[in-house]
Amino acid sequence: MKKTFALVAILIVSLMVPVFAGGAGEGGSLRFGTGGDQGTYYGFGNVLAQRISSETDTSVVAVVSAGSQDNIEMMDMGQYQLGFVQTDVMSYAYNGTNLFAEMGAVSDFSTVAALYLEQVQVVTLDPEIKTIGDLEGKTVSIGSSGSGVYYNALDILAAYGLTEDDISPTYQSFGDSVDALQDGKIDAAFVVAGAPTVAVSTLATTHDVRLVSIDDEHMANLLEASPYYTPVTIASSVYGTDEDCQTVAVGAVVIARDDVSEDAVYDVVSTIFNDKAAIAQSHDKGNELDLAFATSITTVPYHPGAAKYFAEQGIEVPVK
Repeated sequence: MKKTFALVAILIVSLMVPVFAGGAGEGGSLRFGTGGDQGTYYGFGNVLAQRISSETDTSVVAVVSAGSQDNIEMMDMGQYQLGFVQTDVMSYAYNGTNLFAEMGAVSDFSTVAALYLEQVQVVTLDPEIKTIGDLEGKTVSIGSSGSGVYYNALDILAAYGLTEDDISPTYQSFGDSVDALQDGKIDAAFVVAGAPTVAVSTLATTHDVRLVSIDDEHMANLLEASPYYTPVTIASSVYGTDEDCQTVAVGAVVIARDDVSEDAVYDVVSTIFNDKAAIAQSHDKGNELDLAFATSITTVPYHPGAAKYFAEQGIEVPVK
């Protein structure tokens, strides 16, 4: 009986090996953790996976997941080999802070490429809220407790000398936040998503939507404390606001486990950027692919396979 159990165990392990193989030529697929099946991470990730699989010897399968934190945790357990993450969450994991304070640092992954930006939008209908400082004492949605949005909100409040205790916080998804704004239940909401965001655009069709800017002085404070943010401008034309909004964004980044082969990661990054015109025909985010942005990550070193491709384009990136 013991021999039977042993043989079964060996068979199970042998069947699992191809799924979790490190790279091309080993008979398996790289599992790519993305996000919810209705979200951009999964939609764009699936386009990339199909393109890489059809154009190279590396097979990639996009997997529906709970997003950035889940992808990193699953990669750490060896369940995924690739993952979509936000730059801030990636930094939290690598340094063992915020979302990963209890779990501790996760450092067995490397950057593949930054692909596009997700803007931090502070949305309000109140004309008296002109700066982040004006949020003091207001009812503000700062994302689900412990989420990436939650920590984005705390970072930006901190740049103005404010904490969670200085506002009356609610903890809602951005869809629920926009509904609460419309119903007058909250004064402002933090929304972290690519602009234009459908929920905000819909609100703007019936209300005078306002976006709260981060001024230059406090922008400098924020970037010094949190270098994973990128300064961006949301044009007034995006939501029909009175003026452009100066804010920050987090990047949507592909990462890989360190033990994924150099050849496999080279196949991934070379396909994404060599075939970006074709990719853009299948998904709008393909239009945002840019080598300068792809190589802009400074918080987590790049995988050697990615560095090899970027070096061929005349760009050097930090490698472990």
